[in-house]
Amino acid sequence: MTPAATPPSQTAPWPVAVALLARWLAERERIDRLMDEIPPGLSPVDRARCQHLVFGVIRHASRLEAALARLIAHPPRFVTRAALFVAGFELIEAGSDGADPAGQTAKVVHHAVEQTKVLASPAEARLVNAVGRRLAEALRAESLPPALAPAASLAEHYSHPVWLVRRWLAEFGREATRALLDWNQLPAPVYVRWRPGGSGAPADWLKPTRWPGFFEVPAGRWADAEPLVRSGLAYVQDPGTRCAVDLLAPQPGETLLDLGAAPGGKTLLMADRAAPGRVVAFDLPGERLVRLRANLAAGGRTAAVVAEGNLFEEPGLALSRQGLATSYPGVLLDAPCSNTGVMRHRVDVRWRLQEGDFARHARQQVALAAAAARLVEPGGRLVYSTCSIDPEENERVVAAFLERAAGFRLEAQVIARPWECGHDGAAAFRLRRAEPPAP
Repeated sequence: MTPAATPPSQTAPWPVAVALLARWLAERERIDRLMDEIPPGLSPVDRARCQHLVFGVIRHASRLEAALARLIAHPPRFVTRAALFVAGFELIEAGSDGADPAGQTAKVVHHAVEQTKVLASPAEARLVNAVGRRLAEALRAESLPPALAPAASLAEHYSHPVWLVRRWLAEFGREATRALLDWNQLPAPVYVRWRPGGSGAPADWLKPTRWPGFFEVPAGRWADAEPLVRSGLAYVQDPGTRCAVDLLAPQPGETLLDLGAAPGGKTLLMADRAAPGRVVAFDLPGERLVRLRANLAAGGRTAAVVAEGNLFEEPGLALSRQGLATSYPGVLLDAPCSNTGVMRHRVDVRWRLQEGDFARHARQQVALAAAAARLVEPGGRLVYSTCSIDPEENERVVAAFLERAAGFRLEAQVIARPWECGHDGAAAFRLRRAEPPAP
């Protein structure tokens, strides 16, 4: 097929974004799986633009939906709705950067109309033309909710479920909740960790951060960063991941255990710090283990052993069957959680999360911590970590664990709230197992 005959959904970021968002609106498919569907023929720049549009719409989904609901009596087809959502996000961006609103509105709406003619139909393109201009006016007329705005107003403007906003208001108060909502609406920077032991110094175009070893990839430089990642010199990793590993404090030559290790970022960081020791990376068989093996292989220069098993089903026995030790001086348990600390990166989490998930996660987390504790040697340490910022999954889980686990004490903790620390949210707790009594 010649380039001229190739459908626009295969050649440009805007129609690809519309196609992906139409699927998301229809099925609420996980965004990481949708991103895997981006056509490989897109250039790195176009791929980045496509992801920016998709993520931006999902971040602003309920705000856009509410604005459109006031303009359209009956929602159009998903593909047309997605086109309006993408145009709406572009209008939000245009209004935030000081650009000429009228000039930007005309450009955004015209582009959306022309694309909709091909992606949908001429009749739907006329709808996009009429609604797009009114949508621009509606978005420009919006203002920030006042300081004492009710949860529903905050939820609509910042595109979060109202029940979640209410929860945060109760947990953190108004000022912190507003700061968190602001944080979640910003595009996430791309960070890489420069790995020790490789050849050469970090590239001079990488932007240093206040976190040693972590660098920000400037916009438009992913094509330059990708070879560094493929070669194992760098690893894509948010600085928030260092919190748990810092608390574990790997010592050179140690053999450590990483439970729930996929996708492998903390495993690599542990291995780099424990060299010439090694890390046993343990996770469920299946898709997670495949991803873990691939990331560790791509990282190279890593003394890591992959083990499979279920933490709820005698993990010590699973380790033993694979010829591995069943007790370790340091164990990291990165527990499954709500992901409320990483919503800037995982933009669809807010729409997948349910009110009952917190209590369900907490029950599992206490059980997982108890299973992990059995793999800590006397005098060793267990680090319990999550990428949640909610006390129900952090402090309260640790308190419940300590009530049941004889011989452990809380030695140190780190709770990183994104609006305060400047990176993804994280929580980590170092629990020390007592030495056996002297004979």
